[in-house]
Amino acid sequence: MLRSRFILITCSLLTLVLALALADLSFGSISLWSLQGDEVMFSTILYDIRLPKTLTCILAGSGLAMCGLLLQSLFRNPLAGPYVLGVSSGASLFVALATMVLTSVNISGVFFAGKAIIAVYSIAGAFFVTLIILAISRKTKSNVTILLVGLMLSQILGAAQGLIEYLSNADKLKTFVMWSMGSVGSTTLSDLAVIGPLTAIILLTAFFLVKPMNAILLNEQYARNLGINVNRLRLQVITITSLLVGIITAFCGPIAFVGISVPIASRLFFKTAHHLHQMVFCMLLGASVLLAADLICQLISTQFTLPVNTVTTLIGSPVVIYLLFKSKLSIG
Repeated sequence: MLRSRFILITCSLLTLVLALALADLSFGSISLWSLQGDEVMFSTILYDIRLPKTLTCILAGSGLAMCGLLLQSLFRNPLAGPYVLGVSSGASLFVALATMVLTSVNISGVFFAGKAIIAVYSIAGAFFVTLIILAISRKTKSNVTILLVGLMLSQILGAAQGLIEYLSNADKLKTFVMWSMGSVGSTTLSDLAVIGPLTAIILLTAFFLVKPMNAILLNEQYARNLGINVNRLRLQVITITSLLVGIITAFCGPIAFVGISVPIASRLFFKTAHHLHQMVFCMLLGASVLLAADLICQLISTQFTLPVNTVTTLIGSPVVIYLLFKSKLSIG
């Protein structure tokens, strides 16, 4: 891709993100601009509700899209993603264990009293499932087999989660079910002061993998011939994706289809396989998709707010369906 085209696309996507962020801040059940005469209400809605939600959309959308890109490249499978491969299910199961089995953990507590513990369990669950998928991928070269195993793992983990839900008390079950529907509105500025820099550092770390990820697109032997330690690369990808999925799932719940649909859409729209370009495009496109989804959730009705997971599924599903008919689409 020409440098001028890369800059043009990046600036266009950045403008889209800024426009959607401004719209997400401005509109909802109450228009922010209608409150300019009431400074207290204006400040409360902007800084306590809208701004944390908008920043969470940007971080979560960028992180999930980056995870999807890395997993699809590592497994050389355009259907790989944190939700499809069961990584999000692993994070959700471990959060269920923490919130409904460990009575001392409160999913809605202050950061270091509850949310930090939830984040640790969520990361552990994501890491656990990713390790299993990676181990299986080293035993078989079939992308279909890896995908099916991931789907089966997701079903098994979902069944275990359902059993925990069945055995838990009503109050904890209600809290967990509300969390599992997906929401970007449960974070505060205090939470973002912790998870924002952490997520940004992890995302920046992924850019150091551009060269080895480009090499592994061809095949592992080619990457080894270039002096790349493939085993270390796998571990780095696992660590980055597990941390991102774990943190995002802990604070937003499991959000479907962003991780799988955004990298696919980026390849279809921008026609490049270079990871430097794709990482930038996916982050900006992922942030745009989640901002748009949250905006739809807010504007669909003044009486209630839809779960963000519902909207991302409705947006992402057509992309995946299109992929099924676009048989020539590949990672490389």
